[in-house]
Amino acid sequence: MSANHHHRVQTAFIVLACTILASCGSTGGSSINPVNWITPYKVDVIQGNFISKEQVEQLRPGLSRDQVKAVLGTPLMASLFHADRWDYVFSLKRQGVAPQSFKYTVFFKGDQLTRFEGDPMPSEAEFISKLDSKRKLGAVPVLQATEEQLKAAEKPSVAKPADAAANLPTGPQTTVYPPLESPKQ
Repeated sequence: MSANHHHRVQTAFIVLACTILASCGSTGGSSINPVNWITPYKVDVIQGNFISKEQVEQLRPGLSRDQVKAVLGTPLMASLFHADRWDYVFSLKRQGVAPQSFKYTVFFKGDQLTRFEGDPMPSEAEFISKLDSKRKLGAVPVLQATEEQLKAAEKPSVAKPADAAANLPTGPQTTVYPPLESPKQ
């Protein structure tokens, strides 16, 4: 192989490497850019009290505060300035999905529920389907021992006291450990 051919191959390789590196460093939102293929994991953030459509259907004027709390749970916000109003707020933020937020408010007069209003709430089944990550996991391993594994587990592995005394070392023994630092050169 001639030196001239070797020089051309080397130049072509350098041009190719520079082109690849330049595409990685570009600031555009190109999907070709390998840097855009890697995204950090973002944890799902669920905040507040989830209220289902089924829970809202159980509300009716005249319920006591305790009964409303039994149906909807403790309110996220109960203000001293608005003692007759409870606000239930729920938000869900997931990677790759637009953030979702729901708000529901119940109003009391004294200890009695007078009215309630808020966003249309999803049913429990709809909410669960939103939580499904759509990831396909591998096959679930068998969680049951075979007959051979059960028999092997039943065998006693405890040594008898006489056998244990026979296996004890005789005479003084010292333990040698490797050095913590490498020898200086």
